[in-house]
Amino acid sequence: MKTTDRERYIRQIIFAPLGAAGQERLLAARVVLIGCGANGTVMANTLARAGVGALVIVDRDFVELNNLQRQVLFDEDDVTRGTPKAIAAVEKLRRVNSSIQIDGVVADVNAENIEELIDGATLVMDGTDNF
Repeated sequence: MKTTDRERYIRQIIFAPLGAAGQERLLAARVVLIGCGANGTVMANTLARAGVGALVIVDRDFVELNNLQRQVLFDEDDVTRGTPKAIAAVEKLRRVNSSIQIDGVVADVNAENIEELIDGATLVMDGTDNF
């Protein structure tokens, strides 16, 4: 683990159930998060701050004004620009943690594309808010 990683994640490293070995596993993980609404924004924020090595955020929707009271990664500028949620989340999270890989995919997840979207994932998380 690089010194900068150790400094950034020291609170997790000194937590015995996680420790340095657990932090190394987080840094090596690739998480695909499907859905970036109210639950998904909190999950994405936490994953980026925890140091998941690669985070892929998949969402089909655009940020709307009625999202702002519950979707913590978005702001009025995202609404004005008509930004897709996956892209707006990536922009914000790269400012939170520039040392991890974060990618956004604007797509409707369905039976035809899910296997491709989750290929190579260590973990797939469900942040969807509809069927």
